[in-house]
Amino acid sequence: MSAGRDMALIPVELPWTKTEVLEGTTVGELLDSGPTDGLDVVAACVNRRVVALDFPIECPSRVEPVDAASREGEEVVRRTATLLLHGVARKLFPNARLHVGQSLRGGYHYGVSGEHPPLTELAAALDEALHREADAGRQVVRQEVSIDAALHLFEQAGETLKVRLLRVWPSHRVPLVSCLGFTDVRHGPYALSVRCCRSFHVEPYGQGLLLVFDGQAGEPPVVREEGRVLFNAYTETKRWNELIGVGTVPDLNDLCLGDRIKHVIRIAEGQQEKKIAELADRIAARRDELRVVCIAGPSSSGKTTFVKRLSIQLEVNGITPRTLSLDDYYVDREKTPLDADGDFDFEALEAIDLPLFLPHLKDLVDGRDVLTPVYEFRVGLRKPEAEWRLRTLGKNEVLLIEGIHALNPRLTESVAENQKFRIFINALTQLCIDDHNRIRTSDGRLLRRLVRDRKYRNYSAETSILRWPKVRAGEEKHIFPFQERCDAMFNSALAYETAVLKSFAYRYLLEIPPDSPAQAKGYQLRRFLELFVPVWPDDVPATSILREFIGGSGFSYK
Repeated sequence: MSAGRDMALIPVELPWTKTEVLEGTTVGELLDSGPTDGLDVVAACVNRRVVALDFPIECPSRVEPVDAASREGEEVVRRTATLLLHGVARKLFPNARLHVGQSLRGGYHYGVSGEHPPLTELAAALDEALHREADAGRQVVRQEVSIDAALHLFEQAGETLKVRLLRVWPSHRVPLVSCLGFTDVRHGPYALSVRCCRSFHVEPYGQGLLLVFDGQAGEPPVVREEGRVLFNAYTETKRWNELIGVGTVPDLNDLCLGDRIKHVIRIAEGQQEKKIAELADRIAARRDELRVVCIAGPSSSGKTTFVKRLSIQLEVNGITPRTLSLDDYYVDREKTPLDADGDFDFEALEAIDLPLFLPHLKDLVDGRDVLTPVYEFRVGLRKPEAEWRLRTLGKNEVLLIEGIHALNPRLTESVAENQKFRIFINALTQLCIDDHNRIRTSDGRLLRRLVRDRKYRNYSAETSILRWPKVRAGEEKHIFPFQERCDAMFNSALAYETAVLKSFAYRYLLEIPPDSPAQAKGYQLRRFLELFVPVWPDDVPATSILREFIGGSGFSYK
């Protein structure tokens, strides 16, 4: 604000009233004067963008509190907790380094390098310090500096990954955040203090640590078997990424700018093809008894392309794949169960006609002919029986069942265990922004989905984002509880894919109307995509899982 200028009154709309405030009033000050009792307010949504509570009001605004329990608030709290963990680690063990990894058991896994005590002692010390600082309400410091000042700061601190990331930074200013002397690039809003982190705890896990977000503070730091299949899939992908030299966004950007991305694409695709071939070999080794392959996974994990590529590898092994679509076993629309909001819940198991499906599956496995239904989605009804399909499962043939419920034991209870092989597929990115900031796996799938739906299903990015919370809720209820029961987990994430998706997704995200509720997530995704050097899709092979979303696939999806 220039010298001598009178402070203006700015109109503000709150969920409970309309008012005016002095220009420069922070949203935290504004919300403190309102009826937010019962809410743990950690941030605010100003004109559809999530901001920290020290954000100043400078123009007419709609302001809403962001509670810690909300989806947006949870992200703020997690971001703040990771900052606090790195702060206490740097303070207590300056020669140790934590490397953020995958999401696991409701928290984040960290690798540990450098000089440090045994993991059990390390976890206990970090846990005690984390709670001490959280209870004390240690403040989180934010500032904004020039790109040159940020580069100098991180060069002096030996943070080479951050230096490399800033070399493609899209602005001449860099937002920073600090706690306990540890400074990081600000990739989103943080809480004003770390008091919101009091329910978290640190425990050893495998060769590293877990920062757990489940609120079970005070539990003994024990290693649990829960999540082992998922953890092994992450570990395999991390090893793959190390082979091609892409563990972080700066690694990928350097390869793009050095014109070596074509080689990365070839190796990454070759790794996935080898894994699919290995799965086909495992199935072929049990050809005398195995009759059904169940394939499940969440939205936009690439199930359809995976099934087509697995089918090819099965035929290489002399096995003929036959598919049975769960979509054809939906009940008539009027019989579909409803969710809590009164909408059709197509992801509930009860949306499948199990009394019809179970005997059909058993008959096919036992070698009998079966007349299977055909569902007409346009009208939400099953077609007349005269239009049903006759199916048979012969010798050297295996039945592929793909769908969100494919690993639910109720779906295949009519088939003996030794006759089934279960595969769970997900896009589990192991790419991190740097050692301290991870990429949310669900954001990767959302980018895939909104690109595909905008290009081929006439759904806008706005629609995809607004539908996403219900999609995620359905996954948590119907899909993820069964992922550890699989015989094999396939990770469909490709280390290079975000750089390719950027060319499509950034444009589609700009189409979101400014006043849309989807704007907050859209803005966050745009900021995320700005970290990547874009890659044109020309060198992505026609058989790639990524082609299912960006187009140009060699497979038909009709």
